[in-house]
Parts: sequence; structure tokens; C-alpha cells
Amino acid sequence: QFDTTLPRFDLMAQLERAPGGLRMNELSRRLMVTGGNVTTITDQLEREALVERVEVPGDRRAYLVRLTAKGRRQFNAMALAHEAWIVQAFHGLSEAEARQLHALLGKVKQLQQETV
Repeated sequence: QFDTTLPRFDLMAQLERAPGGLRMNELSRRLMVTGGNVTTITDQLEREALVERVEVPGDRRAYLVRLTAKGRRQFNAMALAHEAWIVQAFHGLSEAEARQLHALLGKVKQLQQETV
């Protein structure tokens, strides 16, 4: 529907949470990928006018990446579709099963963060 990838969605999600933008190294840390991966995805999104790079005042070597208005609109549409998919995917779980799944996913996330 949106002709995108999960890494692109994840990068845009991080930028949605930080309206002022994020430095490339912070994106790399948050996404747990290399700087090269972040650069490649950012370059693609910038060519599509979904993100922009802006200079960091006082640091000519650093840039912030932030969503453009077009990028924000596209991300919001993708997020709504993603939420609907999640609701559909898990609608058959009982409340107890949903709590258990949430706890297990939280544990997986914690273990991943400990190994990075």
C-alpha cells in the first residue's frame, strides 16, 4: 500500500517522536543499526522529500534529520494502517494472552538492548 520497508518506517517513527529532528548518530543508536544504514535510508527518504537534513547551529559538521510536512503526512497514514493491522492480527487473543505477549516482547526488547 505504501511501497516502503520496515527500516524506513522505523526511521520515520523515530523522527515523528522527535519533531525537532535527530542527529544521524542518535538515529543509529535508537534503531540499533550502523551509521551507513541510517545514511542510506535517510538519502532515500530525502530524495522523496520525506525528510530533510538541517545544520546544527554551532556545529558545521553535524546535521539533524527531521520529517518534512509530506513525510509527516505519509508517516501518519502508515501508522494508522499499521495500528489497524496490529489490532486485526491480535484480536483473537484473550486479555491474559495479550498481557503475556506484551510481557514477553518487553523481555525480548530488554535483552536486545543489553547486547547492543
